[in-house]
Amino acid sequence: MSKDGGLVQKKRLMINTVSSMILQITTIICGLIIPRLILRAFGSEINGLVNSITQFLGLISFMELGVGAVVETSLYKPLAEHDMEELSKVMTSARRFFRTIARILFVYVSILFFLYPVIVKNNFNWLYSSSLVLILSITAFMQYYFGIVNKLLLNSDQKGYIQYILHTVCLVLNALTCFVLIKIGCTIHIVRLASAVVFLIQPITMYAYVNKHYNIDYSIQYTEEPIKQKWNGIAQHVSQIVLDGTDTIVLTIFATLKDVSIYHVYYVVVHGVRTLTQSLSSGIQPLIGHLWAKKETEDLLRAFRRFEWIVHTVTTYAYSCIAALIVSFVTIYTSGVNDADYYRPAFALILSLANCMRCLRLPYNVMVLAAGHYKQTQASYIIAAALNLVISIIVVSFWGLIGVAVGTLIAMSFQTLWLAWYTSRHLIEWPLKNVLKHFIVDALLFCITLLIGNLFELSDISFVGFLILAVKVAVLALVPTLGINFLLYRDDTVACARLILSRFTSVKNTR
Repeated sequence: MSKDGGLVQKKRLMINTVSSMILQITTIICGLIIPRLILRAFGSEINGLVNSITQFLGLISFMELGVGAVVETSLYKPLAEHDMEELSKVMTSARRFFRTIARILFVYVSILFFLYPVIVKNNFNWLYSSSLVLILSITAFMQYYFGIVNKLLLNSDQKGYIQYILHTVCLVLNALTCFVLIKIGCTIHIVRLASAVVFLIQPITMYAYVNKHYNIDYSIQYTEEPIKQKWNGIAQHVSQIVLDGTDTIVLTIFATLKDVSIYHVYYVVVHGVRTLTQSLSSGIQPLIGHLWAKKETEDLLRAFRRFEWIVHTVTTYAYSCIAALIVSFVTIYTSGVNDADYYRPAFALILSLANCMRCLRLPYNVMVLAAGHYKQTQASYIIAAALNLVISIIVVSFWGLIGVAVGTLIAMSFQTLWLAWYTSRHLIEWPLKNVLKHFIVDALLFCITLLIGNLFELSDISFVGFLILAVKVAVLALVPTLGINFLLYRDDTVACARLILSRFTSVKNTR
């Protein structure tokens, strides 16, 4: 790799990572503000209704069949080689595919419009639920028709920061819009319709940007499918949809909308931390993809090793703190909402563990996607999806919320460990004992943080009181995290500390 090329990649990696982190922090904050506004203004059942419909609409993404991930992988090589002809072929094929999905979505929404009020137990009339289905589908339709292909191109070209910034702006505008409309007494339908209009900004702007900066010929003809392994991402994609949507759908059918609301309140917190952790891959996945495409083995191994350590360290620290604090947070978050019991400590712990395991698979999943090993790994994704679905359906009648969380935990534990084994054996020269060492350290640190959390109680039922509690737990948990990592991963810990110090120093010097 040339010196100039390396500097460009490092700069883009930093910009993508920072902008993605800002997006995820904004997502977490807005994701906490808006549901609370809806809970206080409309109640648990309407909150559950909105989230239930959103998950049912999300089922249409089954039709993507994993093509999105394969498209992103297929774009690495023509972008690296500046092959505009091949790039045009891949983009043309991808656009045709996703616009077909948009048409299928239109049909699906038409069916759901009539069917949803029949299959879901609720206290709302047919028109109330059906009209909400139409409103919530607007954003999804526009993303499929205008947004997804352009987003994949920008991500593959290490310009993900463009869509991250756009999404951040939309989130802030949406939060302000929802706040104002709810405060002046608008209905949930008007609030969600306004949200749909705000989120149109992102796909339309990306569409304009790509048309201006990329010379893509969408009229190009091809005889051979330009997206290699087009259908080999099906298992990975279906698995992701099942793992993301199964719990809510199972609870909608076999439990109540109030259970859906309870699940979503806890899920907003753990999912927010998950997206924040996953933002670490926003810049590294395209980098690893380019290193793999160019067969730069030494740089690839170095990038993967450091990425794996960062993910394990940050994920374990974050989720162990979440597991120790989430019940206290939800107690305050739902204060004044008395139509459902939100105190669920066992469910909170299992859900935190499940999402922790999902984040720990990140470096191995990124390596598989970058290498394009879709077909070789599809069995693990199929088994994980089946485990989650079957276990959740069987035990939800007995354990309710805990049952669906157990299904997710078992499925994610299996898939994470399997992908770690596959990466070690088939993709890079990284001994399995190094991987197992990470998981042992993770388990030890998780238990230590839970013990630290048990030393304190929430004495002041307020957000200020919770903030004080969170600072105590987070600071004390940081001590064993840094200490154990310094003993066992000294080079990584020192390198990370130097990087943070250099960034801080450079920022200070520019003032």
